[in-house]
Amino acid sequence: MAKVYVFLANGFEDIEALIPVDVMRRGGVEVVTVSCVEGSLMVETAHRVRIEADKLFSECDFSDADVLMLPGGMPGASNLNNHEGVRQALLRQNAAGRRVAAICAAPLVLGGLGLLRGKRATCYPGFEQTLEGATYTGELCTVDGNVTTGEGPAAAFPFAYSLLTQLKDEATAQQVAVGMRYAHLMER
Repeated sequence: MAKVYVFLANGFEDIEALIPVDVMRRGGVEVVTVSCVEGSLMVETAHRVRIEADKLFSECDFSDADVLMLPGGMPGASNLNNHEGVRQALLRQNAAGRRVAAICAAPLVLGGLGLLRGKRATCYPGFEQTLEGATYTGELCTVDGNVTTGEGPAAAFPFAYSLLTQLKDEATAQQVAVGMRYAHLMER
């Protein structure tokens, strides 16, 4: 079974984390939410909703990760960028050729680590300069090799379905989209 770790730092954008978690779990992917708050499973979103993560960062080694995912939001993306453990995990994941994903402001972490050089990427408007070495697409979701980036809150569904397609297949993603009435929404 595919496995995704979603890093949660105080100030993350609620739907950019929870929609992908929900979509991927519905699609049969094992998703582990990881608190990047020292010594606490409780993480507060950008909109002051308190979420209990599945594990503490210190409890994980990430060697079994198919994807390491970063939700955006501010100051969540900055808090992830300032977490040396997250940065090192992303570097190891990329060096192994495994997938990394970030949405909204969070691609700034990937850009700062040099993981976007020579790639196409998207992000929340105004953060384009943080995509160091990338070609900015402005798309809702951009996939280039092992890197998936999303534009912002409204892109949470396309971003999530893209990840599910990569981890499972198009049929599974379509089945989940139909069941969640997302496919129906897009037909209107």
